[in-house]
Amino acid sequence: MRERIRLFFILSLTSFFLLASISVEANQPRSKKPTKAELARISATDNKTNKDGLLRVASSNALIVNQNTGEVLYAKDTDAQTSIASVTKLMTAMVTLDAKLPMDEEITITDEDVDTLKNSSSKLPVGTTLPRSELLKIALIASDNRAAAALGRNYPTGKTGFVNAMNIKALQLDMTRSEFADPTGLNNHNMSTAEDLVKMVKAAYQYPEIREITTTASYEAYVKGHRAPVNFNNTNGLVRKSDWVIGLSKTGFIQEAGTCLVMQAMISGQPMIIVLLKSYGSATRIADANRIRKWIEKTSSISYSDQFKQNS
Repeated sequence: MRERIRLFFILSLTSFFLLASISVEANQPRSKKPTKAELARISATDNKTNKDGLLRVASSNALIVNQNTGEVLYAKDTDAQTSIASVTKLMTAMVTLDAKLPMDEEITITDEDVDTLKNSSSKLPVGTTLPRSELLKIALIASDNRAAAALGRNYPTGKTGFVNAMNIKALQLDMTRSEFADPTGLNNHNMSTAEDLVKMVKAAYQYPEIREITTTASYEAYVKGHRAPVNFNNTNGLVRKSDWVIGLSKTGFIQEAGTCLVMQAMISGQPMIIVLLKSYGSATRIADANRIRKWIEKTSSISYSDQFKQNS
């Protein structure tokens, strides 16, 4: 009888930890290795664009705008409101910098900063103490959620005041179809549209700190429990490619938002703002960005009305 009870206890514990593991893994970003279906979708989109010269993107929502002239080169479901995941952190950065708080002030990561909503991982252990400036870098470069949460928590009026400031900033930028719920982007109620995000990218580009940080390929910081500095890589692989001239960049991913990418980049001598939302698979947004660049470089003068007819 005791042996049966012992066996039942062991099996129960095993089942518990297995289910917990599955739950955590389900909320992690999907593997960077593209699936066969994703590769097939990318290939089909490439072939259609190459066949008739009309740009196609696999992302559900997309907008390309010349930053200097405001000319719209391509638009696809630009007014559809959707979750924007960690693209939210651009607003987090602007609100942090607008507050003009001491950037050398040391902030400690606490249990309050741990993600219990999506169970995302972090290279910042609880107890790590870093200057506000380093937390901003880690939040933007590596899209670290604990870093972003700590920035919001250490706002003069706390997290609630920080989120209010995010929404006020959105209204000031005429982002009328946007709302923010937290500093990290983990909450799926961080919502916006491609049109509004062009406005946010334009605004964020006015901050030299944001331009410099988001285009940094990697950053090292000393964290609790590590004798050597820990490396934080930029979540946008294009930043690490020498053949791209990127002035600002931010990625995002949660299940509700798919994978997202916003950036400003010089293409054919012109500053372009690119917004790609609800791409499914990390390779899709990169393939879309590369296809966009090739299309712009190949076409010096285009009748963009054809694009709107295609996507209307």
